[in-house]
Amino acid sequence: MSDPTIQTFCCHHTGNKEDLAIRIMDEFNTESYNIVCLVSSSIGILGSMYQIFPRRIPSFFQRWHSLSSKRGRHIIIWLAVADLFASLGVLVRSSLWLQYKNIMPMPNDDVSVLFCSIISAWTQYFYTATWFWTLFYAIDIWHSIKGHESYPVLYHSLAWGIPAVTTSIGLSILYIPNARCHNIKSVSTAFLRILPNYCATYLPIAIVMVVNPVIYLLASKKIEMAVALPLAQFTSKERRVVDTLRLKFFLINAVFYICWLPNLVNGILVWTMWFNMPVKVIIIIWYIMAFLNPMQALLNALVYRKWAPIESKFSPTLVNLQKDFSFHDEQSPLLGSEPPRLPMSPIPPAINNYATL
Repeated sequence: MSDPTIQTFCCHHTGNKEDLAIRIMDEFNTESYNIVCLVSSSIGILGSMYQIFPRRIPSFFQRWHSLSSKRGRHIIIWLAVADLFASLGVLVRSSLWLQYKNIMPMPNDDVSVLFCSIISAWTQYFYTATWFWTLFYAIDIWHSIKGHESYPVLYHSLAWGIPAVTTSIGLSILYIPNARCHNIKSVSTAFLRILPNYCATYLPIAIVMVVNPVIYLLASKKIEMAVALPLAQFTSKERRVVDTLRLKFFLINAVFYICWLPNLVNGILVWTMWFNMPVKVIIIIWYIMAFLNPMQALLNALVYRKWAPIESKFSPTLVNLQKDFSFHDEQSPLLGSEPPRLPMSPIPPAINNYATL
């Protein structure tokens, strides 16, 4: 999982029972926690691999599939790659913690501190990358609907570059120079030493939670107008297309909220109840995060991946709608002739590739 509170466990501890970290560890069953991490990260790895490796497409769908853009698929693959490496980081960390029974390094255990900080940085980096790929997927859908080109080079630069900056800054302030972040006495020092890593973690999550629903809402309205406006009607056929895409967008948002909302709740509790920490509540949230964070890869495979048997029900609709709405100069038997109707804004080919259902 990706959580700044767990990352502080990589610091040297003093052994003082008054330290918050020590009090939490006294009530924390590390073995069961690591087992949950192992199971969820293994499932996440399988989900990522399912996304990355292509499947054979039945011949019935090959023609329709060849018409759809690959721009959405490109983003989905890199989202899955980031999920894969993040889940691998969780898997390795939990395996070694189970083996050596030592989550918090001893006061002079520099090797454990180094290992823990590297794995934490690895996991944090790739999970941050998944958040930005999720954001760019929504942005690319909007660009596709507007008829704009995709910007894969820009997406890669930002999706891999920004996490590198935020992760390095947040963890460097936390660990450098001596990896001692448990014996902080003043609130101002805690703000300067610990808060930057929390901001580097939670701000990207909050941005995606706010921006993505807005983009998908605007995209749904744009698609609805593109489908209904040319003939000034909205039959069951058009409704089926729009509802399918709305369901698609809703599921994408729901998966992200389910997987990462517990992290935000944890951060709010930590900083609003710093001097009266509800230890048992925090531990319960950690278990939820340990299960849900790596499960993002599997849930993404369900909402992003094409389901050919179900697509057969809807893919002809996307194509037939374009054919049905191509009568721009038809004659009216009652009015003789009528001015050309508004040309339909074509359903972007990339949307076909984005459609899951």
